[in-house]
Amino acid sequence: MTYHFSDELIEEIRESNDIVEVISEYLSLKRTGSNYKALCPFHSEKTPSFVVSPSKQIFHCFGCGEGGDVINFVMKYENLNFIEALKLLADRVGIEIENKAYKKDSKKEERRRKLFEINRITARYFYYNLMKNKKAYTYLRKRGLSTDTIKKFGLGYSNPNWDDLLNYLKNKGFSVKDIEEIGLVIERKSKTGYYDRFRDRVMFPIVNTKGNVIGFGGRVLDDSQPKYLNSPDSLIFSKGYNLYGLNIAKKHSRGKKIILVEGYMDVISLYNHGIKCCVASLGTAFTPEQAKLIKRYGNDFFICYDSDTAGLNAADKALDILKNAGVEAKVIILPKGKDPDEFIKEKGKEAFEKLIDEALSYIDYKIYLNKKKFNLDTVEGKIDFTKEIASIIKEANSPIEADVYINKVSRETGISIDAIKKEIYKNQANFKTKKADKYRKYNYRNNNKDRINPVKYMLEPGHLNAEKNLLNLIINDKTIFKKINSYFTPDDFSDEVHKKLANIIYNKYKSNIENIDASEILNLFTEKEKSKVKEVFDLENDFKQNEKAIKDFINRIQYYKLKLKRDEIKKQISLLESKKEKSKGEVEKFKQLCLELIKIDKELKLH
Repeated sequence: MTYHFSDELIEEIRESNDIVEVISEYLSLKRTGSNYKALCPFHSEKTPSFVVSPSKQIFHCFGCGEGGDVINFVMKYENLNFIEALKLLADRVGIEIENKAYKKDSKKEERRRKLFEINRITARYFYYNLMKNKKAYTYLRKRGLSTDTIKKFGLGYSNPNWDDLLNYLKNKGFSVKDIEEIGLVIERKSKTGYYDRFRDRVMFPIVNTKGNVIGFGGRVLDDSQPKYLNSPDSLIFSKGYNLYGLNIAKKHSRGKKIILVEGYMDVISLYNHGIKCCVASLGTAFTPEQAKLIKRYGNDFFICYDSDTAGLNAADKALDILKNAGVEAKVIILPKGKDPDEFIKEKGKEAFEKLIDEALSYIDYKIYLNKKKFNLDTVEGKIDFTKEIASIIKEANSPIEADVYINKVSRETGISIDAIKKEIYKNQANFKTKKADKYRKYNYRNNNKDRINPVKYMLEPGHLNAEKNLLNLIINDKTIFKKINSYFTPDDFSDEVHKKLANIIYNKYKSNIENIDASEILNLFTEKEKSKVKEVFDLENDFKQNEKAIKDFINRIQYYKLKLKRDEIKKQISLLESKKEKSKGEVEKFKQLCLELIKIDKELKLH
């Protein structure tokens, strides 16, 4: 039987198959930071250049250039066509395609096309109505929206007549049954006819990432209830599986920043003021399915809900849902009594972008919420607060992150670091040993168990590999030196032996030497240093002049160098924060360090 897979079914199969889980069934993956690495199965190599991103759900080899999503990987690895790969992945997660797929050009597909067409024509009709209705158009203009923004989102107006849209669509040749199926009209209780669901409302077409109008939201022009009304779920629309504004945000985020807000007007108002990467859930609480959807279109994720208690709690739930989906999001804190729409109209784009820079990470937001929940002026409040936060710190991503927050909670509560650690690792015979076990996978290569030297940083394996590979390429090909010499110098290497080796190689090339003599170079190093130099010379890689690989090595080196610098700045900030009284110079230094930290965070995002 020949099956046709709808876009929705393809998305369901793709999202149900986590790319890390699937690829780990074929390859031995090793975690490096937020990604995973392996030897590429599509070309011969001795140094891993095959990277899998759990947040983006994609793979890419910096050696041969192969890349794509989980479906692409299965097609390439198993030598299958698209349909065969879909069937294999569907079977893997128990999706019965016989029930969900349908024959090409079947009645179901024709029906979907017809329903999309009804919504498309309806959206155009609502827009036409808005342009003719002074009251509705003035309402949107008074909300600060430009004509370009109104047009971009296809905003419209539903006339107040009970059967205005019904008659319009019937005259276009559509049946009442089809119009009712997508919720544009409702059958009267008396069963003697139908009436329009949306009347006298500003209309917000809901468009999916394929450009199809799948539903509508409508808002009253006064204070009557319900304020918002949404299309019901149908064959072409499911609230929990779609996001308002994603069709526009994905074009502007370019795989980088996505901001989750609560309402249609928040999305539109932020766009109107130049923040064009916002999405909103559709009249319901944020769902795990929406989290899976959103993570495909960004790299940095933010939540910006209303600043009231309900908004703060909703942001907390959304934060947990995103974390469970593998998304590390931050929360933007608005001033009391403000929502995104109000704030950006009052303060502008620059002020909002400052709030983005100051957004709170997962643990910071939990601390922020619990400070509101518990009274830290009382002993009981401090104890309850610390117990609550201890359970959260326990799930920190690294021992460094855990230690930073342990110190922070200790300073704010006056409870000793040792007591907080015991609370975090309670019921364990030796919490230090347990903590070392918990973080062993991060391989900080410290032989002194859990002790982390705060001054002498240990380079991460990915960074060392990048330095070794880049040096090996430079040694074996002078043209690479010529390409990168102007912007990448020996001082950019963090490992001292690598830096010394780079200085020697660069100087030799600058003195017009074409080939590097390994034995001559080795004699310039001590016995202790020679083993590390030999590692560089003995590398055999297939990258040669692959510019993608070279760029990747340089990016990795610069990325980790920035991370080390960031850690040092955070340490200095922490020391200044711990001082109860600061001199004028220290206050100025604190501000300067914070600005430098923000600048580095922005640079890290570019890597």
